[in-house]
Amino acid sequence: MSTALVLGCVWVLAATLVAMLPMRRQLLPGLALLLAAPVLVAFIGWQHGWGWAGLALAGVLSMFRKPLAHVWLRLRGAPEERVE
Repeated sequence: MSTALVLGCVWVLAATLVAMLPMRRQLLPGLALLLAAPVLVAFIGWQHGWGWAGLALAGVLSMFRKPLAHVWLRLRGAPEERVE
C-alpha cells in the first residue's frame, strides 16, 4: 500500500478517535485534521489519480459535514442558531 493511502487510513482512524472525545475537547484535534485534509487529498490525487482524490474528498466532506456547513453559513452571513 502506498504512503498516501496509509496516511489516509491513519487520518480516518484519528478522525474517528477525535469524534469519540467530548465536544469541548474536539476543537483543536478536529481543526488539525481539517487543515491536514486538503494536503492529504492532494497527495492521494498526486499518487493515485484524481478519481481516488475525489473519493477521499467525499470522505472528508462526509466526516466534517456539520462543521463545514456551519462555516459556510457563517461566511454567507446567516445568523448563528443556538440549540440547547
